[in-house]
Amino acid sequence: MSALDLVSTWPVTTASVAVVGPEGVRDRTGPDDPLPWASVTKLLTALTVLVAVDKGDVTLDEPAGPEGSTVRHLLAHTSGVAFDDDTRVAAPGRKRVYSNRGFEYLADFVLTRTGGTFAELLTESVLRPLGMGGTTLEGSPAAGARGPLSDLALLGQELLDPSLVPDLMPEAVSVQFPGVSGVLPGFGRQDPNDWGLGFEIRDGKSPHWTGSRNSPATFGHFGRSGTFLWVDPVAGLACACLTDRDFGEWSAEVWPVLSDAVLG
Repeated sequence: MSALDLVSTWPVTTASVAVVGPEGVRDRTGPDDPLPWASVTKLLTALTVLVAVDKGDVTLDEPAGPEGSTVRHLLAHTSGVAFDDDTRVAAPGRKRVYSNRGFEYLADFVLTRTGGTFAELLTESVLRPLGMGGTTLEGSPAAGARGPLSDLALLGQELLDPSLVPDLMPEAVSVQFPGVSGVLPGFGRQDPNDWGLGFEIRDGKSPHWTGSRNSPATFGHFGRSGTFLWVDPVAGLACACLTDRDFGEWSAEVWPVLSDAVLG
């Protein structure tokens, strides 16, 4: 019996899940139709920004976004800008304020150095090099990607064995601004609410959308459209999920169970 047999019990019409190792997909279930990624898009955007950093187009600690904020603050959700508008709710570096607007600031800032559109930059920097030909950015760089499970699995494989920005990835998945607390959407206040450079870090968070067997080093993201990608570098595994039902109590219940079964 496969751990992925659990997916057939989920209260959704369509669910596609893959377990990925550094060599590629080890097990999968469900169709490969393109579905919205919602906030899992932020992983693509973060990688695009990191590629720009690697090329020298931008630096992590230069000013960007609200006054006093830097590229690093925006990636780590510590710029202090509100979720979806320009309201300042905290000084930079003081709170973990999860922000779609912050990622839009990031995209706009990088384009001042590179030109073009962010969809073009993301395609050239991430999608094309990784062979993710079925994925497109159709809206906000915070939540506008759409693509198939096979592409999300390729992203998981890349994060297990980095090729785009291998020298930057250790920093990207390390805690930025340690000790900062904040609300993890859907799971309440976490103290600390650890985050890397665009990657949410599991650490000791509870409750959480990954499983109790996931190592503290696990990183990734989930999305409001019922999607997630986690990468556990200790286990050497990633798990990618796309569904057609928005995140809610159902997903907070079944995702950790699946994660524990995969790791078990």
